[in-house]
Amino acid sequence: MTAPAPQWLRLSPRMLLVHPVHEVLRQIPVLIGSVVLGSATGNPLWAVAALVATVGVGIARWFTTTYRIDAEEVQLRAGVLQRRVLSVPRNRIRSVSTDARLLHRLLGLTVLRVSTGQQARGDDAFALDAVEAGQVPRLRAELLAGSLTVAADSGPAGRVLARWEPAWLRYSPLSFTGLAMIVAAVGLLYQAGAGVLVRDSRLAEGGRDAAQRFGVAATVTAVVIVVLVGSVVLSVLRSLLTYGNLLLRRDADALHLEYGLLRRQEHTYDMRRLRGGTLREPLLVRAFGGARLDAVMTGVSGAGEASLLLPPCPAVTAREVLGDLIARPEEVSGPLRGHGAAAARRRWTRGLAAPALVAVGLAVVSVWAPPPIWLWLLWAGLTAACALLAADRVRSLGHRVGNGWLVARAGSIERRRDCIAGAGVIGWTVRQSFFQRRSGVATLIAATAAGEKAYRVLDVPADLAWSVAAAASPWVRDVPWVRD
Repeated sequence: MTAPAPQWLRLSPRMLLVHPVHEVLRQIPVLIGSVVLGSATGNPLWAVAALVATVGVGIARWFTTTYRIDAEEVQLRAGVLQRRVLSVPRNRIRSVSTDARLLHRLLGLTVLRVSTGQQARGDDAFALDAVEAGQVPRLRAELLAGSLTVAADSGPAGRVLARWEPAWLRYSPLSFTGLAMIVAAVGLLYQAGAGVLVRDSRLAEGGRDAAQRFGVAATVTAVVIVVLVGSVVLSVLRSLLTYGNLLLRRDADALHLEYGLLRRQEHTYDMRRLRGGTLREPLLVRAFGGARLDAVMTGVSGAGEASLLLPPCPAVTAREVLGDLIARPEEVSGPLRGHGAAAARRRWTRGLAAPALVAVGLAVVSVWAPPPIWLWLLWAGLTAACALLAADRVRSLGHRVGNGWLVARAGSIERRRDCIAGAGVIGWTVRQSFFQRRSGVATLIAATAAGEKAYRVLDVPADLAWSVAAAASPWVRDVPWVRD
């Protein structure tokens, strides 16, 4: 006898309080336009009509959204004016995540997202907005085909790999996130036409008076200090709100990550799809002993926040967690093999190219008029900085291969160490530019179905490239031109 098809289920009725608010926020430009139109025509009902229509669409979203989960697939049916049905095969689900903004959390709701590893945005993304928070463990375990049975049955069990600590906030200002936020805000204001208002405001007049009273240099210095202090405060505040209370836990074959103070996010990954990890060490963060950890996992994008396991934290913590996850601590912290003198020369050449060009330009200019001494001092500082970066890039470059793993490290301003399981590599490519051929080096690219899809070993000696690939993936030895 054929089992009856699962029924279509509705989301929580509490979303009737959330959808209208979100719809109003999404349609703010339209609402502003209706207010302008009403003012221009002398009819304020335009604004009222637009607001009523917007709220009505938000309410209609709940009545027109249903979902169901059967043995083969999970389906989502939604759309107010244009109906659509999203269907995801159960065996294609790679991760399940939840996202609860402040209003969701106040109502005991969360947004549950299902990912298959494909880039999906907007209406193509499978998201249940929103289910009751108490139903999430059951739905997560069901969608991931039982990999979270322990967590679903017994609550927050498992082994804690890392827990957020307030000391991690010291790495926040080193990423210049706050400065980027200030620059973006200023640019947005100027695009909105606020630049004219600011130029004629009392604040601008006060700035001009201060420049005349204390001097331009002192005023500019004070502004820079204020901006830097504001940048630090914003960076720390953003890091605290985003990653506060972070908890990384492993439960059998499931890896569970949750973080956030006001906006709580949870991600659950299938450990059976883990293919390694990447330690990211930006220059300033590395100088203070920090690092960030990203997962290399099938079905999870390797860019941005999607793959993040640990935000900037003590490098020791990041290495210990990665070593625990891949069960190969020696691959995470072990010594690397250098790439020889040719690779080092390439880094020195590229590192000192800019100072050399500047020196030539200054020498040409000095034929007509000697440049001021401060320009030569700037050139000396630039040369020293470029030399230090080149030396650091030489020290960072290297690889390690064996025991079924490939480890590659490169970079200075953004140094990274990729630890990739050879079993997860599905193809190899050796590339040589014109200058690489002249130097006898090559770039070895390992193609995977995980993370960034391609991981590079830069400037490896050309005669060793295929042997490195064969050491990580034994099947490469059977390729005729490698065997010969």
